[in-house]
Amino acid sequence: MSMVVAGAQLMCDMGAMPAVLTPVPHMVTAGGLPAATITDCAPMANIPTFGMCMCPANPAVAAATTAALGVLTPMPCIPVTSPWTPGSTSVMIDGVPALTEDSTCMCAYGGTVTIAMPGQVSATCTS
Repeated sequence: MSMVVAGAQLMCDMGAMPAVLTPVPHMVTAGGLPAATITDCAPMANIPTFGMCMCPANPAVAAATTAALGVLTPMPCIPVTSPWTPGSTSVMIDGVPALTEDSTCMCAYGGTVTIAMPGQVSATCTS
């Protein structure tokens, strides 16, 4: 399982566009980039907006949808996220499990945030 690093691409199933993870800087790197942990879940600091939110559980979306007579009306996304799960069972960073590409986190408004690309890329050269 790949560790997730700074620059990883995130997706929310209720958001309109991808976002880029910004983990808290640690002394640990993976592939030359700062590694992330399951606690790198702070809204807007670690996990930025996904553009527009389409989740009816979001109070702003619910109000706009009601005003539009029941027509789903997306509103700006401001994530309200929980810690990532499950994280690594073998790699710890400052006593916290490292973030792995199979981890997800939930938004209080009903979206599920996943890791679309962990940020590490490998290349092979042939001659």
